[in-house]
Amino acid sequence: MTAKPQPRRRLVLASQSPARLGLLRQAGLDPEVIVSGFDEDAVTAPTPAELALALAEAKASVVAARPDVQGALVIGCDSVLELDGEALGKPVDAEEATARWKSMRGRAGTLQTGHCIWDTAAKRYVSGIASTVVRFGEPTDEEIAAYVGSGEPLYVAGAFTLDGRSAPFIEGIDGDHGNVIGISLPLVRKLLAELGVNITELWTQAPE
Repeated sequence: MTAKPQPRRRLVLASQSPARLGLLRQAGLDPEVIVSGFDEDAVTAPTPAELALALAEAKASVVAARPDVQGALVIGCDSVLELDGEALGKPVDAEEATARWKSMRGRAGTLQTGHCIWDTAAKRYVSGIASTVVRFGEPTDEEIAAYVGSGEPLYVAGAFTLDGRSAPFIEGIDGDHGNVIGISLPLVRKLLAELGVNITELWTQAPE
């Protein structure tokens, strides 16, 4: 007698980032989105990488504690750009975004993304950091003004995106491009494996 296939695990993304959601969907996953509402200013850490990891763990933990997600796998992420040893998140206003871009152009920074996955059924979590070097081009003052005027840099860590209007101003990267967009799928796969979950078991539909 053939055993019945196990039902697919419920997957929850503890982030309001449309870029992270888009990458997960492109990889065959279909998570629900539940935003943590966690106060990011409440967390400090010695290094940008540790800060990104602590924020990811905090966001995932807040959502994993909700009664309505028990039994689910919860993914939390947070990204910061490390430049000169400083953690740069979303700029607070257009003036900061402009200054940020003028300081970044012609240089390289490291995009640090913390990842945390809670298995609420097993009552445990795993976490890790993905790091990608980003080499910035040299946009003119006029191009920077136009980009900041678009509003895009005010909503993303580091004041740039790899898949948006700032793409022409990025010369290249060293590492996982998905990590720069918001989530490292190879790291997600590894963390799920640590929890005893094969990522293919979470696909919404197996390939023909």
